Formats: sequence, structure tokens, C-alpha cells
Amino acid sequence: MTKKLWGTRFSKNTNSLADKFTSSISFDKRLAEYDVLGSIAHAKMLGKQKIIPKADANSIVAGLNAILKDLKNGRFNFDAGSEDIHSNIQDALFKKIGKAAFKLHTARSRNDQIALDVKMYVKEEIDNLLELTADLQKSILIFAKKNAKTIIPGYTHLQVAQCVLLAHHLLAYVEALERDKTRLLDAKKRADLMPLGSCAMSGTALGIDRAYVAKELGFKSATQNSIDSVCDRDFIIETLAALSIISVHLSRIAEDLILWSTKEFSFIDIDFSFCTGSSIMPHKKNPDILELIRGSVGRIQGDLSNVLILMKGLPSSYNRDLQLDKPPLFDAVDTVKGMLEIFIALFGNIVIEKEAIAAKILDESLFSVDIVEYLIKKGISYREAHDIVGRMVRDCLDKGKKISSLNDKELKKYSVKLGPDVKRILNAWASVSLKKSFGGTSPKLVEKQMYAWIRRLK
Repeated sequence: MTKKLWGTRFSKNTNSLADKFTSSISFDKRLAEYDVLGSIAHAKMLGKQKIIPKADANSIVAGLNAILKDLKNGRFNFDAGSEDIHSNIQDALFKKIGKAAFKLHTARSRNDQIALDVKMYVKEEIDNLLELTADLQKSILIFAKKNAKTIIPGYTHLQVAQCVLLAHHLLAYVEALERDKTRLLDAKKRADLMPLGSCAMSGTALGIDRAYVAKELGFKSATQNSIDSVCDRDFIIETLAALSIISVHLSRIAEDLILWSTKEFSFIDIDFSFCTGSSIMPHKKNPDILELIRGSVGRIQGDLSNVLILMKGLPSSYNRDLQLDKPPLFDAVDTVKGMLEIFIALFGNIVIEKEAIAAKILDESLFSVDIVEYLIKKGISYREAHDIVGRMVRDCLDKGKKISSLNDKELKKYSVKLGPDVKRILNAWASVSLKKSFGGTSPKLVEKQMYAWIRRLK
């Protein structure tokens, strides 16, 4: 174990079990580049403000840039014996430039340093997540455009409901993902406040320039309260909440695709490259990748619960419990990014089972609402129209007889308002074409929405 930044007052070394239990280098090493960048800005400020000699500031910056280069090239030695990434980099800097390295920690604490590192990480990863989410939207839109004229049975309660364009259903995914992007952007606003210079929790008597550091690191501004700065983890909770909602949306998409790929639905065929087989049943083609996406949601929601419970009982200012906020954050970010990447590729490898779908949309129960609305246009009240069509369904469809097979006299038994022209709406294309209300599944409306999204996502 290397010499600790705080060890001078202690008359004996910490127990090796305590060292092992408290070390965070195994996970916070992924913050190394942010830690170095934050330290470079801090050192520049210390030199500019003449808090440390300019020569020392320059030496520190040069040493840190060399460490940054080592990190980018994979040559940096992550010391498992270091207490945390801050100590690891401090030790590495000392080896490069000598005693000038000891002046870097002036006017800061690991409390504000780690808050800075995590905020920089969150900001960058939110940008990555936004890009991936937009790429998934584009992948879905390409798939929708390719199958723009495909009509599928829509479902409520997993029971056949009404005809919809497949593209309309897919645009529902695009809408949900857009809301996910706005939540991520909103979370980023709260992460865009720079905490460095808050020190342990009360600020400093030294003449630092926090606004300069904030500008150097690309933050909107510096935080305004030093106590809140070192203990605020709202931005992590908000990010995890946004990721939890994204994961729910991805799980629901996965569930749709799983159902659609079954023999019972036969809407789609998922490429073999995104399926697995069975060790005992040679015929099986299982959508395991989608099932794992669906299953991963519990893990991500667990990450959110982890940090919420972690924060619940903490007193104000910094507490060591906050060291444990990073593993769930890293896990959720990595998992959602992996899920998005899978979906981007998967939507380019789905085949529509057009013949099987065509057979399913011959079911005339899909057009019951169209007949109701036909009658409403003829002046019949909604309640009466609903009852008329209910009797038609009971007498015909429930008994395996098509409504379209009824002659004019048989139609009139249900209502004098029913004419032979009603049969013109008893097909899938007529059904979707009638849904002209804003946001509906009319082909013209869906095409308009689809191209609006394509333009927007460019």
C-alpha cells in the first residue's frame, strides 16, 4: 500500500483488511482521464493566481499531460495498492516531476475532486448515450421506411384490436426514445456545475478562481454552496432514473419483437446472428439476446435503488458512503449502451413475414370500430352503434361467419343504416386509411411523421 495522502497524523498503518475494504482503485480508475484533466485546469489556476510559483504550475501541467498521454496509450500503471485514483495519479506525478507534485493538492480536497471527476464522466457519457439513442431512432426509421406499406394487427391486452401500419407502431418507439433523450439532456444540466474549489466542505482562504476552472473544463458555471457541492449526487440519481426509463422502453421493444418472432405471431424473423439454439432441441431458434435485454432492466433499476438508498440516511457534507455511488452508475451506463448498440444492429437484420401477416389481417374483428364509426356518421349514437356491432360480432364472427358475407337484407336486420357500402371498409388498407385524426395511423399521416423524424434526426 502506497503512502496515503492523509497518513502523517496516524501513528500506525491501517489494517490490511481495512485497506482492501476501503480501496476504490478497482472501479474509480475509469475516472483517471477526468481526474488528470481536472488537475491540469486546477494547476493552471493555481499558477495564474500566484498561489503556487508559475514554474511549479508549469511543471505540474507538463507532468500531468505526460500522464494523460500514458493513459490514452494504455501505458499508465494502475497501482492496485493505491487507495484511489487520486492517490495513484499523485504518486505517478511525483515520480515524473518530484516535489513540485506536492503543490497540486493546494486548495482542493478529494471530496470536491471526486465530485468533479464524476460530473465530467456523466456529462461525456450522456453525450454518448444521446448519440446512441439517436442512432437507434435512425435504425428504426430505416426499418419503418423499408416496410412503409405493411399493415399489422394492433393489440390491446394482448388481444386483437385494430389494424395499424407497422411504421406507425415503430414510430411509437421513436417517440419514446425522444423523451428519453430529453430526460438525459435535463440530467446533464444539473451535472454542468463545477464543484472544484469547494475543498473538504467549506471552501478555502486562498485566492482561487473557480470561474476560470469551470471555463477551462467546459462547465456552465461553478457550484454556489461548498457543502452541497461535495455531497450532491442528485445528478447521478437523475442520470440513473433516465437510464431506468430508457431500459424500460428497450425492454418493451424487446418484448414486442420476442412476441412477433413466435410461431403464434409470425410477424418477423430475427437474423440467426441475434439468436441462439437449444442444447437439447435442435429445432429451436431462441431470441435470447432480446430476453437478456429484457432481463437487464431489473439490474439497472437496482442500480438506481442502490444510490437512492445509499443517499437516504446521509447527513450533509461528505461521507465515505459516497465512494459507493460509482459502481452502480458505471454498471447502468455500460449496460444501457450495450443494449442500444444491440438494437441498432438488430433492426437492420429483421425480415418481415408478409404472408403470415396478410393472413392475420383478414380477421374482420379488426374492423368492428370502423363499422361503429360508419354508423355514427349515419347519425346513430355511439352507444347504439356499439350495441349493433356487438350483435353482429356475436352472430357472425363468434360463429366463424364473415360480416362481409352478409347480404343487404341480412345487414338491415341489424340496422336500416347499414348499406352494402359498409363492406368497402372491411379491409386493412381501408381501415388504416380512415384514421386521419392527428397522430393516427393513416398512411399519409404516418409518412409525414416518418419524414419529419428523418429530417429532425439529420
